Amino acid sequence: MWKAFWKKWTLDKPAAFGDWLWDVFVVQLAALLDRLTWRRVIAFIPIVILVLAYHHRIPIPPELLLVGDLLAYIDIFSALFLLGVLSRITTVLFIVKQATAHAARLMNSLLTAAQRLDFRHRREGGAKGAKRLTHRAKDDDEGHVAMGGVAWA
Repeated sequence: MWKAFWKKWTLDKPAAFGDWLWDVFVVQLAALLDRLTWRRVIAFIPIVILVLAYHHRIPIPPELLLVGDLLAYIDIFSALFLLGVLSRITTVLFIVKQATAHAARLMNSLLTAAQRLDFRHRREGGAKGAKRLTHRAKDDDEGHVAMGGVAWA
């Protein structure tokens, strides 16, 4: 009986306590650090500031407490910031949409103007509505000198 009692309190209980310490300080701490995010760290900062503020040995300026409040309300500020960014994005998308529509209209008008010019099919020289000279000189070459295929007036 004493041997079992001695074994229980000298081997089993310290081993169980060691297993418990390993579980709490290693396994559960590692799981907590895996779940830890920047948002949780920032949310914990005001708690640290409040503990330091209530601990009367270290004086804390009021500005630091206001920073703590700002960090406590970071969710509200981030939601307002997100709404502001989204409203700017919709405005920018509206402007881009208008600019692309304007560019499409401009390209369409340039294409139409280029088709009107139609460089591939030139007009014939004897058009129906061309004005004719009523009083022509009898000699077309009068006053002109032709030299090397070039006419000089």
